[in-house]
Order: sequence, then C-alpha cells, then structure tokens
Amino acid sequence: MTNALQRTDGAFAALADPTRRQVFERLGDGPRAVGELAAGLPVSRPAVSQHLKVLKAAGLVTDRPDGARRVYQIDPQGLGQLRAWLDRFWDQALAAFVAEAEREDTED
Repeated sequence: MTNALQRTDGAFAALADPTRRQVFERLGDGPRAVGELAAGLPVSRPAVSQHLKVLKAAGLVTDRPDGARRVYQIDPQGLGQLRAWLDRFWDQALAAFVAEAEREDTED
C-alpha cells in the first residue's frame, strides 16, 4: 500500500467518527483551542483532545502552543492530499461524461 493511500485511509477513518467530523468542521472557521472546540459538544474537553490527537495523526490538523494552551487548525497539506485523491474520481467522472456526450453527438 502506498504512503498516499495509507494517509487517505487514515483521514477517512478519522473523519468516520461524527464527533471528530464536528470538531474538524469547527476548525473550518479558523484556529481554535480545545476549550473553544469542546463548547457545545456532548463530550468532555479530554475527549475532544483525544479526537484532535486522532485528527493530527491522520494529518488533518496541526497544533501550536499559545501560552498554556494548544491551538489547533486544519492542515492544508493533509486536506490537499485528501482532496487530490477525491479529485481523481471527479476527473474520471467528468471524462466519462464528455466521452458519452461526444458519442451521442456523433450518433445524431
């Protein structure tokens, strides 16, 4: 299995959990600390920290120290790899659509 495929598998596995998806989506609004991410979620701050650990291991988020807390943000590189994998299928679907449209034009 290639490294790119392993990273994609890890990203999808990490995002398979609904709470992790919520945490990830909240990071879409910009960098946030664990306490901010945990506010309003039905899990504890330590649980959010564990979810962030999984997202970080999957290459989807990064963190940096900010005083006594850690601030998390989406890792554009990890997200880019996931998008590139998905784009392959979009490109294939688009090519198939174009081929079908051209085939119908020649039949008319």
